[in-house]
Amino acid sequence: MANLISVRDLCKVYHMGLNEVHALNGVSLDVGDGEFVAIVGRSGSGKSTLMNILGCLDTPTSGQYFLNGEDVAGLSEKRLTQIRNREIGFIFQSFNLISGQNALENVELPLLYRGVERSERRRLALDALERVGLAERIGHRPSQMSGGQQQRVAIARAIAARPPIVLADEPTGNLDSKSGAEVMEILHDLNRAGRTVILITHDERIARGAGRMIRLQDGRIAERVRSCG
Repeated sequence: MANLISVRDLCKVYHMGLNEVHALNGVSLDVGDGEFVAIVGRSGSGKSTLMNILGCLDTPTSGQYFLNGEDVAGLSEKRLTQIRNREIGFIFQSFNLISGQNALENVELPLLYRGVERSERRRLALDALERVGLAERIGHRPSQMSGGQQQRVAIARAIAARPPIVLADEPTGNLDSKSGAEVMEILHDLNRAGRTVILITHDERIARGAGRMIRLQDGRIAERVRSCG
């Protein structure tokens, strides 16, 4: 399996007044193309910082990050934006849906910003909503849907442009156990279809459903567990 992501000796230091906070301290890891990897850790472990760097939302203080062979650690913001738009689909704990738009319109919006033609935009959005089991809810607004349904709309929005990487940050954090299980099954389906899935979570029970689990503690990798599922 070829490595899609390679991180080497990644460090991130935040300056808070006179103090330095080492959020990441020498993290090295590889993620293969088509893997399902869970990154787990308590609050303050560095997992959110690592997620932001892997998602090209932030840059490291030092170290290297290769995505598809390209060293992205020192790229311009314009290039990072291109990578985010084309390579990565983001799913967050908060659904971040626009209340005045229905499910189809919410999924179409990022495609509109990318300049996708109207007919293609509609086709991609409908396909994504069908994949998450919401083909019958395309006209519903967020207030007319349950939390689990709203998260599925958010997943459809993330995958509509068919990015090769899905980065899910605590995707079940605001859901009940049944809805959370449904969301995890969708992520597994996406992975089985060939997408690389990186799951960020504090819940080790959820993390152990991934193909591989990496535990962070105090900005370092404390444990790596293979074949968790």
